[in-house]
Amino acid sequence: MAYEESLHSITLDADASIGVFTGVAGLPGSAANNSALQYRFVKITGEHQAGLATAATDPIVGVLQNKPQQPGAAATVAVWGVSKVEAAGAIAAGGTVASDTVGRAVASGANVIGYALHSTAAAGELVSVLLRLK
Repeated sequence: MAYEESLHSITLDADASIGVFTGVAGLPGSAANNSALQYRFVKITGEHQAGLATAATDPIVGVLQNKPQQPGAAATVAVWGVSKVEAAGAIAAGGTVASDTVGRAVASGANVIGYALHSTAAAGELVSVLLRLK
């Protein structure tokens, strides 16, 4: 089971890629997948602004911890510690992780972001990652 520990976070403004209305789960008008882009890798996209990591080579600033409901809303970004991250597929414990083109964790990669602390078997599962940001 994924967990978080000793997280240090910063708050940035959400850009249009992560400031997405999801509403409250179960209420009319809410998105069917209420998780939005929470627990995905983000990058700096403007002055005091964060957006979804969209390339394996993006310089990652951290992991989105909340669900900003519109552009300009506060985006809490974990920059140090152990964070949950949505996996794109199987990841082995102890292996390095990088970002795919939609901010999910993938095994290894050229732009190492951290280390998986346990294994995952399928896409969409959460994995605990020890962040190693540059």
